Amino acid sequence: MKCPFCGYEDTRVVDSRLGKEGNNIRRRRECVQCERRFTTYERVEETLPLVVKKDGRREAFDRQKIIAGMQRACEKRPVPIATIEEVVDRIEQSLQECGEKEVPSSLVGESIMQSLQSLDEVAYVRFASVYRQFRDINEFMAELTDILAKGTAKASQESSTEES
Repeated sequence: MKCPFCGYEDTRVVDSRLGKEGNNIRRRRECVQCERRFTTYERVEETLPLVVKKDGRREAFDRQKIIAGMQRACEKRPVPIATIEEVVDRIEQSLQECGEKEVPSSLVGESIMQSLQSLDEVAYVRFASVYRQFRDINEFMAELTDILAKGTAKASQESSTEES
């Protein structure tokens, strides 16, 4: 490991500890030449599939891009950033577990929409309006009608289970 202070390529590990989350190792190192100490983190390299866009381009999975899009959809809504990060964690994990080298962007987008629909319907509609690129108000209204129908069905189902 190269020293960040003097650039010397020989350092020694002084201390190693498991990270807070348990998914990395924190190492204190000391440069053999300048004797200054610094910290490094070691974690498993996660291999995520490439995302195939609608136009055929391929991009690396970008966690920050998804978080930013969800934050825009959830702006001024009661959805904590920690919840958004948990959703992205689940999406990331499912992509790792699928074992594919490439996944369509639609798979990622639909996963985001499904999560948002259960979190906050307004955020869901905001995201869907951008993601689905509604061409006119009729397409937008059809989506809203679908949400309202699902909400009505859910409410009637909950009231029937309460009566039982």
